[in-house]
Amino acid sequence: MKGALKLGSISGIGIFIHWSFSLLIAYIVYSNYKDGQNTTQILWAVLFVMSIFLTVLLHELGHALAAKRYKINTKRITLLPIGGLAELESIPEKPNEELVVALAGPMVNLGFAILTSLIIELPSIENMAGMLTGGINSHNFFLNFFLVNLWLVVFNLIPAFPMDGGRVLRALLAFRLRREKATLIAARIGQFIAIIFIFLGFSSSPFLILIGVFILFGAQAEANYTKTNSVLSHFTIQDVMMREFISLKSSEPVKNAVQLLLQGQSTIFLIMETDDVVGTLSRDEIIRALSEYGEEVLIADVMNKELNFLSPNTPLEKAYNILRQSSASILPIMENNMLVGVVDTENILEFIMIREALKKL
Repeated sequence: MKGALKLGSISGIGIFIHWSFSLLIAYIVYSNYKDGQNTTQILWAVLFVMSIFLTVLLHELGHALAAKRYKINTKRITLLPIGGLAELESIPEKPNEELVVALAGPMVNLGFAILTSLIIELPSIENMAGMLTGGINSHNFFLNFFLVNLWLVVFNLIPAFPMDGGRVLRALLAFRLRREKATLIAARIGQFIAIIFIFLGFSSSPFLILIGVFILFGAQAEANYTKTNSVLSHFTIQDVMMREFISLKSSEPVKNAVQLLLQGQSTIFLIMETDDVVGTLSRDEIIRALSEYGEEVLIADVMNKELNFLSPNTPLEKAYNILRQSSASILPIMENNMLVGVVDTENILEFIMIREALKKL
């Protein structure tokens, strides 16, 4: 994710924080200052936000470490003002595995809530409102911490994609139904909940509208993703790979790529050094190179060096997921250490449209 600063790594997982996180801290300081809070009270508020985001980080690590148990790696975890994002390479397809991975995050928050309840004296309902007024301070810090973690458990278990609860619901349904059908049902339930949130938001809080829109689009995206993978699951790269492709040498200037771009229909090129693939170059990368360096810059200096070599027998679903998750626009296909073809996103999407059209016959 652009604009993210790497803080370090945990168990091989990169931990990043987005620059917009600083805006949240600035907003906390400003809003507390505007409400007449003194410096000590503002520092308590900032410390509280940081502690909550630490639990958010551990929540995402819970997902990542549970996924690692099933040999699914996590590329990175990014902290955003709206929460955390763990980029898993894939979602477990076995219902019991997805259930464990989905529940791992909320269980971290539940654990924090239980531990906190052991070191504080929970007030009565009548006294709680009074303790929570006046902002965050040394007297109510852990009470607020306890309540927020409980809220995170409930919020994340809303049965709607992309919340953890949506994946829990799909996993439970998938014990009896096909994954695609389970996903569709879970997505529709999530969208129904989203519509309720949006309507409630108009009469109460705009925040509910944002949550509703977030769930609405997230549920549809998950349904589309699962449907696409279902179409691809029975095919391999060999069924779609292009055996004719255009390559360029890394020592050539970008203007040569511009000519090929204008003269033909190819928008992505393989970059070669003798017989070895060393990179790729897409239309967007060509345009960016022209605007930043001019047409004489060497392709070697601007090409995308992220390469994923696959074989013709690789499942097409895996190739599609690699293209979605990486910065590469095209995948070289190797057989017996020889380049035999390529596959790109447009190629796969065309195949999906063809299969969908054939289904209607």
